[in-house]
Amino acid sequence: MTYKIKQVSLVLIGVLAGVLLSLNFSAVAQREAARFPLPVDELRSFAEVFGAIKSGYVEPVEDKKLITEAINGMLTGLDPHSAYLDQDSFRELQVGTQGEFGGLGIEVGMEDGFVKVVSPIEDTPAHRAGLKPGDLIIKLDDTPVKGLNLNDAVKRMRGKPKTSIRLTIVRKGVAKPFEVSLTRDVIRVQSVKSKMVEPGYGWVRVSQFQEHTGENLVKHLDALYKQGPLKGLVLDLRNDPGGLLNGAVGIAAAFLPAKALVVSTDGRTEDAKRKFVASPEDYLRGSRDDYLKRLPAAVKTVPMVVLVNGGSASASEIVAGALQDYKRATVIGTQTFGKGSVQTILPLGNGTAIKLTTARYYTPNGRSIQAKGIVPDVVVDDPSGNNLARVREADLEKHLSNGDEKAAKEKAAATEKARQASPKPAVPDDPQAPPLEFASDKDFQFLQAMNFLKGLPVAQVQQSAETQTPQKKN
Repeated sequence: MTYKIKQVSLVLIGVLAGVLLSLNFSAVAQREAARFPLPVDELRSFAEVFGAIKSGYVEPVEDKKLITEAINGMLTGLDPHSAYLDQDSFRELQVGTQGEFGGLGIEVGMEDGFVKVVSPIEDTPAHRAGLKPGDLIIKLDDTPVKGLNLNDAVKRMRGKPKTSIRLTIVRKGVAKPFEVSLTRDVIRVQSVKSKMVEPGYGWVRVSQFQEHTGENLVKHLDALYKQGPLKGLVLDLRNDPGGLLNGAVGIAAAFLPAKALVVSTDGRTEDAKRKFVASPEDYLRGSRDDYLKRLPAAVKTVPMVVLVNGGSASASEIVAGALQDYKRATVIGTQTFGKGSVQTILPLGNGTAIKLTTARYYTPNGRSIQAKGIVPDVVVDDPSGNNLARVREADLEKHLSNGDEKAAKEKAAATEKARQASPKPAVPDDPQAPPLEFASDKDFQFLQAMNFLKGLPVAQVQQSAETQTPQKKN
């Protein structure tokens, strides 16, 4: 048996070497092959394991499954965001950036073998059912999540619209697991919303960065200014999980001077070393129409607050960091998620792809966002208690380091000390409590943002359950 496995392994080393160089990211492989020779000893071990499984596993296993799982393992072993995308996942990724896809409307990750809710997307089944950041999903219908990988769990949550699924949830502060029934739907994400809160004060929310988010922002700002000049504007990026980089550059460019540096990236390859500035070349994608030309001129100078929380990630952190560095806006809320790494999609020749972490994001002042996030200028806690249950990038297993670990640890320690010294809001114990309506008279963080714009006192923590409303100057 051992001799047979060795024979198979010798053949497979050659086959694997050929496969690695013939996949559809051969441009990278061929360029790096001379500098990084294939590790023959490690490939031999891989081939021996492959041969042992083929010849001795209790049931026959297809070659395709073994190779696919090996690729998946290579990528998931790197960091939480590198992944293998099968044909369905790759297709959904492409469709999702256009603002429409099927499912429950929930951003998820893995923690201790369970699916963890990062953020429910607004106006979706998950959001309407009251799922909250930090919730652990331990069962999908009658199937335990433990033992499933994230892709398998996500596939089980997907399905045809109007079909149902039952989730068993563990929530911090709630004594027992509870069940939530959701009906799958076609998720159409309205990435920009706005309203005139009161005369002279506008609110614009970006819930996700998609292909047309920048254009939609311009339409909403134009509509606000048609109602009268603004004395203050709140840009709400809470629970915004990110999205397309060019969308983030476009949103930041709407408020910054032309050609201002928005974000830079740095990685090992020359392609990963980039600077993105407030110019059409960096925020337009397949369009010659510069939508920012239609912005009201006053947008560049209106006093601004950017609202963030632990669910603000990636592209939303880029926008908040850029506006903070230029002192164009005051950032209010809680520390953001800290997802400051760049994932490049590399399509393979069979309709699949890999999502590979290739660089880190840096704010205009050179701050790394990775595993640290954006620390608000004014910390205002979330009285719903979501901050106590939130998972952040730095909590994820195998997360990419910040690149400046000493500074990151010192800053994190200072932030944690300040947080511990603050009064703690109570964690809600009602699992069926309706989700918070942003920019309502019950939205404590928003109310404090309004107070800040008006020059009124800002409370860091809501001390009572009494409803607070924006105060007006006499």
